Amino acid sequence: MTDRTPSLVMLISGRGSNMEAFIRAIAMGALDARIAAVISNVSGAPGLDLAQQAGLPTRVLPHEDYPDRESFDAALGDEVASHEPDLVILAGFMRILTPRFVDRFAGRLLNIHPSLLPKYPGLNTHQRAIDAGDSEAGATVHYVTGELDGGPAIMQVRLPIQPEDTADSLAQRLLPLEHQLYPTAAQLHLSGKLTLTNGKLALDGKTIPPTGLDWSPQ
Repeated sequence: MTDRTPSLVMLISGRGSNMEAFIRAIAMGALDARIAAVISNVSGAPGLDLAQQAGLPTRVLPHEDYPDRESFDAALGDEVASHEPDLVILAGFMRILTPRFVDRFAGRLLNIHPSLLPKYPGLNTHQRAIDAGDSEAGATVHYVTGELDGGPAIMQVRLPIQPEDTADSLAQRLLPLEHQLYPTAAQLHLSGKLTLTNGKLALDGKTIPPTGLDWSPQ
């Protein structure tokens, strides 16, 4: 009897660059998992072609086909649950999820946010960091809760802000680091070494700081 390979469901709305990072991490052996399904709410999402080229099952659930957010999230939740995922990965999924969906997959629903949370939840994170005169920016992988970008942080990567940086140049420099950080954090979850109790994260029984573990590229 062989051990079961942990399964992931990827939720995308666009080009799927984070999904591609997961495909690459699995191929390289850096992530011990398989992608059970790629689901998009946008029928023309470029990431769907990428997933199909990689031989991954895809499904489209156009949100405009549903009368309200709750009914869409109920259908999405049923589709996700049918694949029995160990983790649900938000990979550029441009929908705010309802509490019903979030609660259904609590503790196994991950997102990556392009700021050093709790700084700058929401949009325009790089410009906000520059405007504030911050010396560094970064990205955070966190569990998803009902609070926007407010769930427990697993891991962060930091990047110095250069005097000449714009929001676009900062985003371009950060993206390759995000693509390494996200699968690394997912692997840490799948290793079973993380525990989440009453909103607090611990690694091997030791409490993780509220901002998560610091990670640097190897």
